[in-house]
Amino acid sequence: MMFTFNRIVAVFLCSVSLLLFVGHSQSLAQAVPQQLLPLEELTVQTGAGSFRFEIEIADTPLERQIGLMNRKSMPLNHGMLFDFQRTRVIEMWMKNTFIPLDMVFVKADGIVTHIERNTTPHSLQIISSQQPASHVLELNAGIANQIGLKPGHKLNHPLFTKSE
Repeated sequence: MMFTFNRIVAVFLCSVSLLLFVGHSQSLAQAVPQQLLPLEELTVQTGAGSFRFEIEIADTPLERQIGLMNRKSMPLNHGMLFDFQRTRVIEMWMKNTFIPLDMVFVKADGIVTHIERNTTPHSLQIISSQQPASHVLELNAGIANQIGLKPGHKLNHPLFTKSE
């Protein structure tokens, strides 16, 4: 995978920030800045049309662990794409997440397999992909319904063109 300079800087700054907070007995969630990663474009193709989102990519264990923790809000056209880099049943939760979300589970080819709508903030309940997936797109709760997103629809981003 090719890293851009901005992405390398963002990961470096995130790592330095976390190291500084380790000695202060604050939890990981308290140490998370509001936006960690550069924005990239992702489009969602539904029966209602094509919808563009600005997303952050969480593709390292640390980035996936932090996710959208401690965010008080997120613009309507933003989201976070979790790249698990292999297909499996994915389990997520909403610990330290303030924003209700739609979790869109996606196969490596970009096809939506399952959508968990309007998740509960701060919940420790496990949210499962229910079948093998390799990615999860988190959007503000209600967006999936607004754009008519359903299983079988396609997400377009360069991560979905690579083979497993």
